[in-house]
Amino acid sequence: MRDILLVNLLPLVLIFAALLYLDQYQQGLLTAEVAALREQARIYAGAIAETAVQNNNGQQALDPNLAQPLLYSLTEPTPNAQALIYGPDGELIANSRVHPGAGGAIVVEPLAAPPPRGLFSRVISFVYDHLSGSVTGGGDQSGLIGSGAGQKPDTLGWQPDARTVLQMTGAGSTDNAAPHEAPPFVRRDSQGVLLITVAEPIQHGQQTVGTVLLTREASEVDAAVLAVRISILILFALALALTVIVSFYLARTIARPLSRLAAAAERMREGRAGAQILPKPITTRNDEIGTLARTLEGTSQALWSRMDAIEKFAADVAHEIKNPLSSIRSAVETLSRVEDPARASRLLAIVTQDVGRLDRLITDISDSSRLDSELSRSRYEIVDMARMLATLAEIHDATRKEGSPFVELDAPVTGLLVRGSETRLVQVLRNLIGNAISFSPENGKIFLRGRETGGIIELAVEDEGPGIPDGKLDSIFDRFYSERPQSEQFGSHSGLGLSISRQIVEAHRGRISAENRRDEDGHVIGARFVIRLPKAGT
Repeated sequence: MRDILLVNLLPLVLIFAALLYLDQYQQGLLTAEVAALREQARIYAGAIAETAVQNNNGQQALDPNLAQPLLYSLTEPTPNAQALIYGPDGELIANSRVHPGAGGAIVVEPLAAPPPRGLFSRVISFVYDHLSGSVTGGGDQSGLIGSGAGQKPDTLGWQPDARTVLQMTGAGSTDNAAPHEAPPFVRRDSQGVLLITVAEPIQHGQQTVGTVLLTREASEVDAAVLAVRISILILFALALALTVIVSFYLARTIARPLSRLAAAAERMREGRAGAQILPKPITTRNDEIGTLARTLEGTSQALWSRMDAIEKFAADVAHEIKNPLSSIRSAVETLSRVEDPARASRLLAIVTQDVGRLDRLITDISDSSRLDSELSRSRYEIVDMARMLATLAEIHDATRKEGSPFVELDAPVTGLLVRGSETRLVQVLRNLIGNAISFSPENGKIFLRGRETGGIIELAVEDEGPGIPDGKLDSIFDRFYSERPQSEQFGSHSGLGLSISRQIVEAHRGRISAENRRDEDGHVIGARFVIRLPKAGT
């Protein structure tokens, strides 16, 4: 989300920075133009002060006959410029556009009409001025310096009012105060041409004898600013195109896959489809969306696998309960017609046996069904499996009956640490030891082993019984599977012990497996159940 926001804000940031940069750039160009024009006006003022000043009754004054041709010759090399000379009283003395013509006639040269601004430049200026106004809040957005900025074109002609300039420079004052530098006049005329005017006093000795007003077009500034504006618009177009392209890319690579994932989750929630198999272009992506898709697909498969297991478990439960119920029903129906007390007693014994079988079966089924939820809520703690093996061996030795197998312990005193539920891990080991006792011969041996191998705690329960059929090494962990000794009474086990044991071990992120023990000749000498659990802290 943050990356998308940054991408969308990038064009606006660039435009905002460019607007600030352009105002500074235009102001710098105008400042340079004003400085150059003021220096030129000072040169004019110095030349006129040295050449066109006459002494009239002890007063220094400008001679129009000398000032006019000199002013014309000074400004002739400068195109699109006009210079005016005013006396201290504001009277016009000389105009650079006026010069003696052939035959002594006075010729007034009109100022050359500026080239009209093209439609393209006007459109760009209009767009920029409105954008700049919206960003900076309106007002004078010209960026011009001086007293003429922001005034309407009709209020200022080619030249500003001379008397105003004389008052600002102090050239027309009656006291002896030194004239000061007047601010420049920067404005646009009615045709939109940018004009710059500077005023410089003409001083001869310590006396101000007049003022030079020099005006020039600043078309170079407009051209430079226009070039920058075009660059900004090109940058804006590129940024806009990039934003559109990136938006389409993000929509195709993020929004559309997320929509497909949401639709798959909705179908899974409504149960209108089985395990969701998402398209490979999504699941094979090496980014967060690919990870999310693979996780959702795995969750869907695990959920439906669990639902299938629940359905199978329900069917198995119904089947297992139906058998003793059918036996009880048959015995009860027969009992009502039997008159022989001995036969009736045998039928009652069958009923009692089947009731006990049902009780064990229902108890184990209840334990198995609530095991997952119980383990998910259990708070795991550090359990020392070495001490647990030693304790179980001591309990067996203390309660061992005559003819029962002996237990031998092969494990360290301590150090086999795992994280889990101690009660449930004890249940697994007691179940494995109980199975080993059932299959062990009289006065046989049961081996309890424990060791650590590469961050894994490995526990083993071994017996000296007949072993496990080779084709049943994995099936014995299925629900209701029963492979019991022939000497054991039928129905004394529900067939859920090993299934519950595997459920507990896998809830502890471990594995349980069964294998046969063999001698050097390859003969089966017993069974071995191995539990592998991750070491605590790994």
